Amino acid sequence: MTLNSTVAQVTDRIIARSRPTRTAYLERMARAVAAGPARSHLTCGNQAHAYAAMGGDKAALADARAPNLGIVTAYNDMLSAHQPFETFPALIKDAVRKAGGTAQVAGGVPAMCDGVTQGQTGMELSLFSRDVIALAAGVALSHNTFDAAVFLGVCDKIVPGLVMAAASFGHIPAVFLPAGPMTSGLPNDEKAKVRQQFAAGEVGRDKLMEAEMASYHGPGTCTFYGTANSNQMLMEFMGLHLPGASFVNPNTPLRDALTAAGAERAIAITALGNDFRPASQVLDEKAFVNGIVGLMATGGSTNLVLHLPAMARAAGIILDIDDFAALSAVTPLMAKVYPNGLADVNHFHAAGGLGFMIGELLDAGLLHPDTTTVAGDGLAHYTKEPKLQGDHVEWHDGAGKSLNDKILRPAHDAFQPSGGLKSLEGNLGRGVIKTSAVAPERHVIEAKARVFHDQEDVKAAFRAGEFTEDTVVIVRFQGPRANGMPELHSLTPTLAVLQDRGLKVALVTDGRMSGASGKVPAAIHVCPEAAMGGPLAKLRDGDLVRLDAGAGTLEVLEDGFETRAPVTADLSANGQGLGRELFEVFRQNVGLATEGAATVV
Repeated sequence: MTLNSTVAQVTDRIIARSRPTRTAYLERMARAVAAGPARSHLTCGNQAHAYAAMGGDKAALADARAPNLGIVTAYNDMLSAHQPFETFPALIKDAVRKAGGTAQVAGGVPAMCDGVTQGQTGMELSLFSRDVIALAAGVALSHNTFDAAVFLGVCDKIVPGLVMAAASFGHIPAVFLPAGPMTSGLPNDEKAKVRQQFAAGEVGRDKLMEAEMASYHGPGTCTFYGTANSNQMLMEFMGLHLPGASFVNPNTPLRDALTAAGAERAIAITALGNDFRPASQVLDEKAFVNGIVGLMATGGSTNLVLHLPAMARAAGIILDIDDFAALSAVTPLMAKVYPNGLADVNHFHAAGGLGFMIGELLDAGLLHPDTTTVAGDGLAHYTKEPKLQGDHVEWHDGAGKSLNDKILRPAHDAFQPSGGLKSLEGNLGRGVIKTSAVAPERHVIEAKARVFHDQEDVKAAFRAGEFTEDTVVIVRFQGPRANGMPELHSLTPTLAVLQDRGLKVALVTDGRMSGASGKVPAAIHVCPEAAMGGPLAKLRDGDLVRLDAGAGTLEVLEDGFETRAPVTADLSANGQGLGRELFEVFRQNVGLATEGAATVV
């Protein structure tokens, strides 16, 4: 199939825009490949330190002829998505040892959960944790004794941070090993209904707690299609997972066999063999375009619009939000997974999942087929699905069709003709909006503004009955420089109640919304942010604001708006408590949200 002209044009302009930085990056990687891991060049004292606790593997490590695999893990046992990683290192070491190599846990990285910190002070550290993860993984790999690395991570900031590190150490191969989603619990729409009932005062906290615990109930990723599961999709579309690895449940024979196969594959593609696949070759412009197409086709999290530019910059590639919008416009929405539908990721996987989608998109000319992946040359590898044969994995052709067209449809008969993400631009700045879960009649909202500096003030105004007419809710001073750009997902039930009462409402913010946000139109990541004196800081209560997702505009319709002086806010409290003091250097040096809101790339 001929490559879609828009996909080709977007790829070409990314390549042209990135040429200076990408060229410099590849030159650095080539020098690092030529130098090789320093294991064989370490002093005896260096090596003794590196191998002291390795028992029977010491001789193989010292000989330096067998590949040595570095394990970077985000394991902790307070987060369901990462708890299964507890057993992975032993399994990986055993698989690698049987394949003639060695493996060491190079280091751990933090993994915080937005579900725990949602609406809490700790959420202000969430975005910056991505850069901390990149730094921590960099420290883990800095010993320069590894021929390849495997990365154990799943959730929101963890995978983007690990990819940034993998790109920075792109002279060695990188394989990402997921843990998989938890089994299905209370349906997501029932959980959302209870949340709205609680927000409206119709049920008590006991019923809310009961519903939440029934939904989040065991090991594995949350089953809605938020940022964590969008990350897993991305790793397959970009060729960093083994095919079909994303949505296999934890603690199952197939999950363990995929983990072992991933470790074996990692040592098979080092520079010591004949199939060298360094991460710098996998993470090219085409891979990022494929990832964006996957994001749009699945209706994935808007958080990836923030993370992908940062991930790309680590590989010398410059993405712009207009790239996302252009690819979204030609990519059909093929999946309906909560919050875009009633199904969860287990249902999606059973219906044909990523293998079916990738096959359809390849046939439609919407993906680059000729990418380098950890599985081999060409994305066609990812149309196959893993099957357990004894104690090992084999890949076979998938069903080739959707097994449930209420969840998953072919590209020619999609749920929507486009992916539902638009870039916005106007006299309020630049931002993005995800419309895949928003009813078409709500794609244009024109109403008076109510301006807030804190999401709790929005909820207080709601409880006081102050929202009685169509309203554009402005929540400003929520950008990365102001307070670390926390997600404002806890506003979703409140705004949804207003919408269900018949009001037209929208949210406009320089903050973030979760991939689990939903049916309320939200213009997010608005730049420049209010803390930088951006246009949002000029808004006043009662200003007429128009958000037009179809036209891609975000405007205030008031004469003389541009000449107003921006307001300032006392942000001193944002730098104190729960470790926020430690992140002042991040707030002072962070880049624009449209460029990834990063401090380390």
